[in-house]
Amino acid sequence: MRPVYIAGIGQTSIAEHWDKTAQDLAHDAASQALHGYTGAIGAVYVANALSAALGNQSNLAPAVAAGLGLRGVETLTIEAGGAAGGMAIRQAQLAVAAGMVDAVLVVGVEKVSDVLDERRESALALSMDADWEAFHGVTVTAQWAMLMRSYMHTYALGAQAFAPFPVNAHANGVHNKHALYRFAISADKYQSAAAVAAPLGLLDCSTEADGAAAVLISATPPVGAVIRIAGSAVASDVVALHARADLLQLDAVRWSFERAMAQAGVERSDVDVFELTDPHAIAAVLAFEAMGYAAAGTGHLLGSSSAIRPDGSVPVALAGGCKARGNLLGALGVLQIVELTQQLQGSAPTQVADARVGLAQCMSGIGSTVATHILIRDA
Repeated sequence: MRPVYIAGIGQTSIAEHWDKTAQDLAHDAASQALHGYTGAIGAVYVANALSAALGNQSNLAPAVAAGLGLRGVETLTIEAGGAAGGMAIRQAQLAVAAGMVDAVLVVGVEKVSDVLDERRESALALSMDADWEAFHGVTVTAQWAMLMRSYMHTYALGAQAFAPFPVNAHANGVHNKHALYRFAISADKYQSAAAVAAPLGLLDCSTEADGAAAVLISATPPVGAVIRIAGSAVASDVVALHARADLLQLDAVRWSFERAMAQAGVERSDVDVFELTDPHAIAAVLAFEAMGYAAAGTGHLLGSSSAIRPDGSVPVALAGGCKARGNLLGALGVLQIVELTQQLQGSAPTQVADARVGLAQCMSGIGSTVATHILIRDA
């Protein structure tokens, strides 16, 4: 298998883009990723979660490719809920590593602001079990709230224990010009925020927004900082929460993490910076526990001990995370690679000092599909 490199990146702002279509956003990000590139593009993969449900448009990949003047290339539209972006990066990495093509353009795009909240919530519920969860009106947010309630009960905690995670995300998001919410919040504001799905409050819930990100994956190392995809893995779990043996154990997170780390040949302590699916603090807490960075019931201490801050041992949400940057759903996994590449290049708005190894992890639903990638700066 050949080594695989990041040859270009691009992104739009995360916002309510009323004046642009999903294809417009995809073209904006892709044009940035392709800037200065003169080689051939062997394939275009487009990651998206909700275009078919909300935009009445499936088969996005050929439309995006044609708009970029890439007619005739292989195209693939990838839908895997919130893990679609990570899955697209995975498929591109496999294609280039296997020598099937020399370069793949991966674009993640989401356009969700043009519909009413009720319709958007129904679309988000598509990542849940249709018969036993979505049919009965359960939402993804409600499921995370139930897990948070179970965690608090099991470990005798109050909701305030989770405050450091959104506080950290907003502190970092202030410096990200592409972020949806560029303002700081305090633990007190977190505590007093209105309830959304108790115990989740308004300041512990991310906002789904419009935007796109693009990554050019190549077999040829780029000029300048050489960023390599050293590990790539995807794992899945049962979709319905009630069918799992332990509600507070995200097994697919652990499986994909262990496989990607083994492939990259690195240890937990080697990872310098993290990007996770963190629409709520409980999601990040459970992910860190599943990856072994904290024992069960202690993941919240990574926040209170400042370990998650830019100068901590497990810095996360450096661009604002889902909470402050905004949640790009199916495009999130591609955006994470963009943000980690900036970190490893030393050009991120909130920079971790001398970052060399980065971990990107995105999930669909409550960890039913999880993609983990390890990026390493070789030079």
